[in-house]
Amino acid sequence: MNIQWYPGHMTKAKRAMEADIKLIDLIIELVDARLPISSRNPDIDRLGQGKARLILLNKSDLADDTATARWEAWFAEKGYYTVKLNAKTGAGMKSIQGKIAEACKAKIERDRRRGIINRPVRAMVVGIPNVGKSTFINSFAGKAAAKTGNKPGVTKGNQWIRLNKNVELLDTPGILWPRFEDKQVGIRLALVGSINDNILNLTELAGEGIDFFCRSYPGRIAARYEVDESGKNYEVLAAIAIARKCLQKGGEPDIDKAASMFLDDLRGGRLGRISLEWPEEKEASLEDAETGNTNEKERTSGAKTE
Repeated sequence: MNIQWYPGHMTKAKRAMEADIKLIDLIIELVDARLPISSRNPDIDRLGQGKARLILLNKSDLADDTATARWEAWFAEKGYYTVKLNAKTGAGMKSIQGKIAEACKAKIERDRRRGIINRPVRAMVVGIPNVGKSTFINSFAGKAAAKTGNKPGVTKGNQWIRLNKNVELLDTPGILWPRFEDKQVGIRLALVGSINDNILNLTELAGEGIDFFCRSYPGRIAARYEVDESGKNYEVLAAIAIARKCLQKGGEPDIDKAASMFLDDLRGGRLGRISLEWPEEKEASLEDAETGNTNEKERTSGAKTE
């Protein structure tokens, strides 16, 4: 299953971010705690060179706690400040102001030496579609400062929000990147709802989700729907349809309806807390890439010698 989604407004939003980045002291990047790497736009690292960084592991209530703890340690090793967050309930919100001050300590001290007092930290809030940026801003600001919704693409343009005398936020639309080199990234993003469902084959996507659960969290599907999860994906979906009375005329199982139900349950945490990727997998993929690059250099060098 090869998923790509990059609507035209994202190009415009990226250009606006590139223009605004010079005004920024800090980049606050929201990621989905269930897939902290796949939900990071790689362009942000390039745009944010030299800027303080704070990563908010949002939707942590839906993520595997063990994996999230390992991700916090992994990001800390890379020099990022992190906060485990549930923007909807406000859990973790109280620690953000302190983390902002900690991340921008050098900037604040530099201002003080120059005689600049109480200049607010200017932070750009970034993240992929449907990761919860606007919900975070509304919760952090204590008012409906930014539009919110449960569909990708609610925030359409950059907007400044003054939180208090210490912090100003620049909200940005959710943007992806033009092409997912790893097809698994697209699948993971689609599973958690960061890709527009209207462009997807939801039955095929549900099959990918079933594969994931049987591999990583065996027994969850069987417990939730009281079905045998050991069959082929289509058979599991058919069993779910029958168990939940998703039937077409004539009593045939409605596979499409069962697929949508399964995806809703996955995204809403009704199949339990999950993480679709772990730091150990990321490190292994980096090692594989480095090995591949080394081998390629050796082959190239050998060819030149010959």
